[in-house]
Amino acid sequence: MSTPEKGAGEAARPADVIRSRRYLVLLVLAAAIGVPISAAAYFFLYVVNKLQHLVFTRLPSGLGFHGTPVWWSLPLLAVAGVLVAATIKYLPGRGGHSPADGFQAGGAPSPSELPGVFLAALATLVLGVVLGPEAPLIALGGGLAVCVVRLSRKPAPASAEKVVAAAGSFAAIATLLGSPLIGGVLLMEAIGLGGTALELVLMPGLLAAGVGALIFTGLDAWTGLGTFSLKIPNVPHVGRPTISEFGWAIVIGLAAALLGTGIRRLALEIRPHVERRMLLLTPVVGLAVGGLAVAYAEGSGRSFSEVLFSGQSALPGLVEHAGSYSVGVLFLLLACKGLGYSLSLTSFRGGPTFPSLFLGAGGGILMSHLPGLTMVAGASMGIGAMCAVMLRLPITSVLLATLLFFSDGLAVMPLVIVAVVVAFVSSTWLTPEQAAKAGSAQSGEPAPAAAGHG
Repeated sequence: MSTPEKGAGEAARPADVIRSRRYLVLLVLAAAIGVPISAAAYFFLYVVNKLQHLVFTRLPSGLGFHGTPVWWSLPLLAVAGVLVAATIKYLPGRGGHSPADGFQAGGAPSPSELPGVFLAALATLVLGVVLGPEAPLIALGGGLAVCVVRLSRKPAPASAEKVVAAAGSFAAIATLLGSPLIGGVLLMEAIGLGGTALELVLMPGLLAAGVGALIFTGLDAWTGLGTFSLKIPNVPHVGRPTISEFGWAIVIGLAAALLGTGIRRLALEIRPHVERRMLLLTPVVGLAVGGLAVAYAEGSGRSFSEVLFSGQSALPGLVEHAGSYSVGVLFLLLACKGLGYSLSLTSFRGGPTFPSLFLGAGGGILMSHLPGLTMVAGASMGIGAMCAVMLRLPITSVLLATLLFFSDGLAVMPLVIVAVVVAFVSSTWLTPEQAAKAGSAQSGEPAPAAAGHG
């Protein structure tokens, strides 16, 4: 984005840029781009949802099974390993960034890299890998926005291309996390925007996110296909935080730091070994994830799907029916889901957010069986703390945990803040090299479009 000339060596002030005609054109372009990209994101999520139903429900029924066999995920996850490994090895861009590295700031994927990001994400999400859709959507939104700019008659400056790419990412993620505000804050915090960059990128991005939210809502009303947004309805009411719950906030923060650090360290230890023989070992990793799902189903009598997938669809049921989970089942669920999450981070392509939310909620519900802690307070603190550890984004983590629980979330926000701060600081002490890497990735020039793609 060009800025008005101010004189030798003098940079244009943000207010002057915002008043310029070119910036107004950029705002219009951001709003216009938000429409097709939001629609593309909506139908991408719809296709993922329909294909999941097809391969996990309709296909076994069509083959004569009464219900889905408990072993059904094993061959599907092996196929996912083959498809993702082949995409990473043979297509440009390696299918995006590895989710074991967390949210990465970098340039938007080039047009030649978009097919690889799309195919790796589709195989990962449809076939049951324990990763979410948010990171591929951010990458695809930014990449598609850049494609639109490059197809225009006039070549855009590199700075304007970055802002438009950011707007595309904002639009794609607009309502997936339950609020366009959360998606916007996630991107800004992940990229490390501040100062002039924040002022200039914020408005096109939020404008595109607002348009995206309207498109998601409109398409739901017009098609009846669903909103695909993360929501937790029917939450029991809670009162004011108690002194004992503030004590539990410290405990939950420390527990999340230990669990999250263990999940990431295991993933980073295994990843180099898998990458050396990717075509052979990625399907093996998929089979291991499927084996964990089978172990949980056999040990708990519940559905193997609670271990598989991102947890986005299962999280509301986990919170709403928390009383139906015994302590033993919750322990088994956390162990199997946590290991499956760690293994998925090693080789597949997707987002790390939703599994961390699910594990945090499950851990908080488990601790709520102890005296002095309500279920809603435990689940919300667990969500915020695990999200802070796995994403290294404390502000986003507080917002997610608060807004997901509506008015009850506001009531427990002080508890969530304590849990998030304890988890974030503790995990930084436990993994100083990872914290330094994340900090250096966010300290350079912002590259809005690709925070977390992969």
